Formats: sequence, structure tokens, C-alpha cells
Amino acid sequence: MFLKKIAESIRNNQNIIEKKEINPIVQYIDKNSFKSSKVFRDIGEDSAAINNNEKLTLITTDRIKTSFIENFPFGAGFSSILVSIDDIYACGGIPLAATIILSIKEPGIFTELLKGICEGSKKFQVPIIRGHTNVNSECYELSSTMIGEIKKENYISAGNAQLSDNIILAVDFDGKVGKASKFYYDTTTFKSSEDVLKKRKAMNVIAEKHLVNASKDVSNGGIFGTLLQMIKYSSVGADVNINKIIIPPKLIEQNYKIETYIKMYLTTSYILTASKSNCNRVIEIFNEYGLEAQVIGKIIKEKNLLRINNSKETIDVIRF
Repeated sequence: MFLKKIAESIRNNQNIIEKKEINPIVQYIDKNSFKSSKVFRDIGEDSAAINNNEKLTLITTDRIKTSFIENFPFGAGFSSILVSIDDIYACGGIPLAATIILSIKEPGIFTELLKGICEGSKKFQVPIIRGHTNVNSECYELSSTMIGEIKKENYISAGNAQLSDNIILAVDFDGKVGKASKFYYDTTTFKSSEDVLKKRKAMNVIAEKHLVNASKDVSNGGIFGTLLQMIKYSSVGADVNINKIIIPPKLIEQNYKIETYIKMYLTTSYILTASKSNCNRVIEIFNEYGLEAQVIGKIIKEKNLLRINNSKETIDVIRF
């Protein structure tokens, strides 16, 4: 009964439904847009990559929801940097600079947005080098583009999960529930730059050592929304043991249950796949840099299928 409840929670996750709805749009663009041999990786990746001699130039872009801007402008501004930063780190890269597009209606919200954007810039030590601003808009808009770099041989794809890989979940347990939503686990706003950057450095080390096959940062789709995107672009499936997903003690103290935790946007967290022989070393590195990590499942051959189990019974949840 409990496993069925978790399955329904995943199927009814609005963020997962929204991500699934964009598949036809992504497929159309992929089929009909211009192609270039300079592009190393593109659609489906957390950070697209363009060939630049021995290195890759990384590019990612994100939009912040209007309701977030209206109700929590400082947090929205900060998040516009955070979400793009973690896209760069997810593939093992180093962020270099950001650009911002901003449209606003009310001066008070504008001020708080700018404060949040600049706080994010300082926290993650990334300069804002370009942008476009409309101060007389009829609506609020905020989006960011982040550029980064990585050595070509170190790039970790979001779409390279291999059959028989184990699935690893790495999470910064030292966080608190955000003001904006019970589904937001904040692990950055109250910490120093040195702390938040050290934790992300773990991804650079793992990339340099070539220990994993695929990686994504856990976004607003939660653990399973993120995993579903990974298996979609890898043309594989996933089987996850619910009992292996550990809830941070600070959330347990607030009576968070697994069905809520798996829907949370877990800042400073990653889902990776690696061969069984590399898993212990990957977990050790995350632990060294202040993240908790454990194997939660395995990659299976059934394409786009998410399966969950509790060590006794199994349910096929959804095809993405």
C-alpha cells in the first residue's frame, strides 16, 4: 500500500507533468533547428557544450516563475543565479559568468530582485557581465544564462547513463526549509561562499577522475523528476529502492515524510550513475566535501521506465 502511495505521488507531481509536456517542444527544436559541428552536447544536457580547442564552453539558461518573483523577489533573484550555477557544476564544469534578462512593474520588487541577483553573484563568485532590462513591463520576467568551461575529456553528460550502472543520490543535509515553499530545501543562503563552493567542488573532482557516466542536479522536479529526465535522454530505465532514500535529520524533525521529500527542490544535490566498481569512491569524495551520498537504485534496460521497490515488492511507476 505504501509503495502505491509513493507511485501516485510521483505520477501526480505537477512539476514532473510539466517537464513531460515540454518533450514535443524539445523534439521539434531538435529536429528543425540548424546544426553545427562545433556543438559537442546540446538538448537534454544541464549545460550544453561547444567545442573550444581542448576545452568546452558550457552554456545553460533558466527562467524563474512569475509567482516566485511577485511573492519572494529577493529569493527569486538569488535563485536565478543558483539554478544556473548548479547546471554548470552538474556536468563537472566551472562557472565563469552570467547574464540576466529582467522585466518589472513595481520599483519595490525591482530593488529586492536586484539585491537577490547580486547576492547570488557574490555568494557563488560569478560576475554578471551582460543583460537586458525592461522597467516598464506589464509583467514580471527573470531569466539567466550562465557560461562555464571544462576540459573536454572531463565533461559529464546528463544522457550517458549505462546499463548496470548504480544510481547515486548526493545531498547536502545541512539545510532548512525555504520561506517560499515547503518543497524548497535551502542549503546556500545562510552559508559562506567558501562553504557552498567547497561542496560543489566535489563535482569537479569526480569529473576529473572520470568516475561517473551521467549526472544531473536535483531541480524543482525533485529526485524522481530529475531522474526521469536523465533516463529519457539516456534511453534507459531506472529501478529505485525507496528505502535507500535517506531524509535529512533536520527535515525529519519537522515531520517530513518520504512522499514530500522526493518532491523537494534539493539545492546542492546531484543524481549520478556509475559502475559498481566506482560507487564507493564517488561516495567517499562527496563525504569528503560535506555531502551525504548513497546508492539508491540501478539503471535497467526498459527505456524511459521508472520503477520503484521496497526490497519486497516492485511497481512500474511511469514512462517518461
